[in-house]
Amino acid sequence: MDLKLGKYVGHTVDIVYIDGRGRITKRAVQVRAVQGGVMKAFCLHRRAPRRFRTDHILAAMPVRPASVSGRDAG
Repeated sequence: MDLKLGKYVGHTVDIVYIDGRGRITKRAVQVRAVQGGVMKAFCLHRRAPRRFRTDHILAAMPVRPASVSGRDAG
């Protein structure tokens, strides 16, 4: 599956991926780089840099920015 994750470098996205134990997980991450089958990102849940195997990422979707008031923009 080719998700073309490189287009998200510099953006915050929600990813759905299969972790090392085979569990499906959803995380919000700030994408730093995508190269050689690895996405380097800052995980907003763990508040730490992380590496994700791109072949384990099932879906990626940009996070919509919240409005200035902190409410949903839609």
